[in-house]
Amino acid sequence: MTGTGNIPQKRRSLARIGAFVAGRRGVVRDYLSAISGAGGRLVFSLAYFIALANTLSIAEFGMFATASAAGVMVSRILAFGFISALYRTATIRPNLIGTFTAGFLLLAAISLPLLAAASYGVYLVFFAGTVPLSVFAAIVFAEALLWRPVEVALIVNNGLGKFGRAALLTILATALRALGAVLFMFAAQPTVAVWSWYYIGANAASLLIAFGFFYPRQRLRLRLALYLRRLADSIYVAGAEVLFYLQMEFDKLLVLAIGGPHLAGIYAIIMRLVDLTAIPIRTFSMMLVQRMMRTPELLSRLSVKSGIEGGVFAVSTLALAALGIVLHFFPNALGRNVAEAAPLVALAICVPGLRNLVEYQAELLFARGQTLVRAINLALLAGMKAVLLTYVLTHILGTPDLVLSLNVVFLLLYLASALLTYSAMRRPAKPV
Repeated sequence: MTGTGNIPQKRRSLARIGAFVAGRRGVVRDYLSAISGAGGRLVFSLAYFIALANTLSIAEFGMFATASAAGVMVSRILAFGFISALYRTATIRPNLIGTFTAGFLLLAAISLPLLAAASYGVYLVFFAGTVPLSVFAAIVFAEALLWRPVEVALIVNNGLGKFGRAALLTILATALRALGAVLFMFAAQPTVAVWSWYYIGANAASLLIAFGFFYPRQRLRLRLALYLRRLADSIYVAGAEVLFYLQMEFDKLLVLAIGGPHLAGIYAIIMRLVDLTAIPIRTFSMMLVQRMMRTPELLSRLSVKSGIEGGVFAVSTLALAALGIVLHFFPNALGRNVAEAAPLVALAICVPGLRNLVEYQAELLFARGQTLVRAINLALLAGMKAVLLTYVLTHILGTPDLVLSLNVVFLLLYLASALLTYSAMRRPAKPV
């Protein structure tokens, strides 16, 4: 009788387990779709990096990488950050995508003079006398007006939960960049000036594919009153994004300005390999941000927060450690130019994890709608990074010691970021 009486209870337990698994099947499927795009991007990004880094001289690769970083930074001015409003709309109110896309296009056109002025200011401060203005302008054009809209298409598809389509677009766009770099290998004059035109072509092709085949079809409708209500928050986001990429990429600008193109090239090679470890982490962060937009209390428990941060650091560190081991035994595995930087890669062992955690923490505040606090925090981190790196670059002469000291720099930045971020998260989340 006892065994028979337990049957309904067992059935209820099995039903609960089945419901739990079924309820998370969609999440697992979405994550696998999204991570497939990250995997494809990782493969083609590596191919792109190998082809380009071994075709340009180390000094010219440093010029390009630094100009590209500046282009990514100023591209956040496009549309005054209205991309954030478009992302929230795709995530929460997808029927308004057409309306917010029209707003994005309008604000993008209005923002062009400011974007051009900011680009020229950055050029005068960091690149005058090192990179020709025409080359710098071409690279910034490719980043801000061609690649940034491709990211808009990716952001909207991810916001809609169409992770498979976003993954496919990611793979195609990155593959086109890699194809451009491979074709450039056969150029008669493999200089950074010639490469800038190949770069424009690859990004233009990506843009045509993104909006021709992947962007959702909705009628464009202008509603100025709706945009004005979102504009202040978007400007906060734009400022935060500029500051975010300033503190992320400021090291490249400083190395070029203080150490010259060759050291900038060595440094750019190391940091590009560090960047590759962030690709799968960003996929996870993107999905977590979407969850937090709907459930801001998701990270209320310390065990959850520390578990996620520990995972991000472990995955990032192991990825660079594996790469460092490969390059230790096979220094020419990624080409002759990369071989010069190969012995230095393992010295930056903690940098990927700490850098990815700072990026992850910035996304947490965005997810909670705390955009102004996020902008203030990033401004503080950018200033702190500028001071620390200026000290390192002017007081440490040996390149190995310089790379090793980056672990301390990024540790201090992470501790400051954690203090600022989790202090801010004690306040209530802002409704989206």
